[in-house]
Amino acid sequence: METSLKNNQIRVGSFFGIPVTFDFSWFLIVIVLAWILAVGYFPKEYKGWTEIQYWGVSIVTSVFFFLSVVLHEYGHSIVAKKYNYEVKGIKLFIFGGVSEIAVEPKNPKEEFLISIAGPVVSLLLGGIFYYAATAFNDKGMIYAFAHYLGWINIILGLFNLLPGFPLDGGRIFRAIVWGITKDYKKATHWSATAGRFIGFSLIFVGLMEMMAGFVTDGIWVALIGWFLESAAFAQLQQQELKKLLSGHKVADAYSRNYMLVPDDITILEFFDGNDFYKNRSFFFAENNGEITGVFTLQDLLNIPKSKWESVKISDVIIPISDTIKTTPDTPLVDALKIMDENSFNQLPVFENGKLIGVLSRKSLVAYLSQMNTHAKR
Repeated sequence: METSLKNNQIRVGSFFGIPVTFDFSWFLIVIVLAWILAVGYFPKEYKGWTEIQYWGVSIVTSVFFFLSVVLHEYGHSIVAKKYNYEVKGIKLFIFGGVSEIAVEPKNPKEEFLISIAGPVVSLLLGGIFYYAATAFNDKGMIYAFAHYLGWINIILGLFNLLPGFPLDGGRIFRAIVWGITKDYKKATHWSATAGRFIGFSLIFVGLMEMMAGFVTDGIWVALIGWFLESAAFAQLQQQELKKLLSGHKVADAYSRNYMLVPDDITILEFFDGNDFYKNRSFFFAENNGEITGVFTLQDLLNIPKSKWESVKISDVIIPISDTIKTTPDTPLVDALKIMDENSFNQLPVFENGKLIGVLSRKSLVAYLSQMNTHAKR
């Protein structure tokens, strides 16, 4: 197992060829869950333990709950890999986890099977832990540990089956509607709308709980509702954006304003006495008029200042041969999809092997603003 730290995330290893990453916020919820179990749930349900016993079983239960969520996400990922989809990794954060599958499923059947795999894993884990609890039906710590994980995994599985995006049930619902109507866009709209309804419902329930005096529980339920509603609304916005961009090409929105930087200068020379990097974050490296690669301002800032005098631009660039590019004739929807799938903020635009500009999120926003202005006239 390897452990690495990057951008407030910890990568703990790769299993079945799928890397697992934890956001720092995930550790917060593990700690909070352990505290709730140690001072509330276990003392109320199981009398007579020592404080060390309460905390010990609570910490172990929290860790195994976290492992349960990982296995839930592996359920999605392994089925996705079975259908030859690239899985970039599994990320865990304060509201749960997500399997980063590179592209959307190609048909309703594959979406259904990939989506349902996670809840099935959770329900199976719930059954296994409940069965284990019956083997230790002495109300001791092992029983308490297994019993809690049994019902919490069942709740996790059933909650994820609610038919609203971005929950697994929302994707299952979309797959069913997609299969019946043969209309992916309509299915996505229905699923996201249902997700917003579920989100608003949870926010309402959370507020009612807070008014009834269950402040902590109410806040948590409301936060989950807010997260679900926000994700569902973002999906609807994305769908509207795709509809708006339909029929338009990269040629309409790319910018010819880009910066070439000699690849044989050092990072210190790049920054020293120059201000051309200001208000820019993306650059092309060149050598004798030939584009050799691309780099971002952050790539340079990641290098310790003590090495700026010796490290050259050519040492940090992504070679142009390895860079994902687009062309003027590429549909804007397809280019935006490439940017989203790879978490890019820009794409080089090449025509007949020659660099002609950059498609960036900034240039795309400018084009959309221009479209809106023309529409109002």
